[in-house]
Amino acid sequence: KFPVMGVRWRSSLTLGEKEQVNNKNGEDKQVVASYWGIKGEEVKKEDGTPWKWNCFRPWETYQADLTIDLKKHHVPTTFLDKLAYWTVKSLRFPTDVFFQRRYGCRAMMLETVAAVPGMVGGMLLHCKSLRRFEHSGGWIKTLLDEAENERMYLMTFMEVSQPRWYERALVFTVQGVFFNAYFLAYLASPKLAHRVVGYLEEEAIHSYTEFLKELDKGTIENVPAPAIAIDYWRLPADSTLRDVVMVVRADEAHHRDVN
Repeated sequence: KFPVMGVRWRSSLTLGEKEQVNNKNGEDKQVVASYWGIKGEEVKKEDGTPWKWNCFRPWETYQADLTIDLKKHHVPTTFLDKLAYWTVKSLRFPTDVFFQRRYGCRAMMLETVAAVPGMVGGMLLHCKSLRRFEHSGGWIKTLLDEAENERMYLMTFMEVSQPRWYERALVFTVQGVFFNAYFLAYLASPKLAHRVVGYLEEEAIHSYTEFLKELDKGTIENVPAPAIAIDYWRLPADSTLRDVVMVVRADEAHHRDVN
């Protein structure tokens, strides 16, 4: 639970769900827990049953391509390629030291950063399109969809892993630094910025592969998949955490190719 001004905000909170909260006078009252307290539009599934998620809609769900090549690698050739590659490699060491083999928490915390590049790129291309009175060639939506996809990883993994207080504090610092650094990098060289993301995604594939190995060894319990993941990736009802990691890894490979 994340108490914000008396309202519970969580990915698993259903659309228009009401709960008891105490106001300043200590009295109980019903509130609608959604953005700014405004109840969203009621949406139904194809079978007519209510859609319970308020963070995505049925038409935003899909099935991941598990046949995608996970070993593809862009060999750095130019100076910008090498700069992007070694920048990402240098960031991996402190990450490994900090999280070690806590892959569930690692995935959750890193997605708070991984969802930034698509939003920054989409925002800057959006402004560029407005300034130049020209189309974006579909790239604005592509990058914003990428950001949303990465955010959904966070909404999923927060259901199976609880961050420690200092890890929550770390998010503010890392995200603040990374957002501004990536923003400036994109202004200076969009090609460099996308190369950085491409190599970050390669590292993400490696991390999720290690995550799967730990699940297969039994070091990490293969718990049932969160309900939000089952609906978002259209997974079978009996899917497990391993199935979720598989589709997330496939998505990361797609982001790698795009960037």
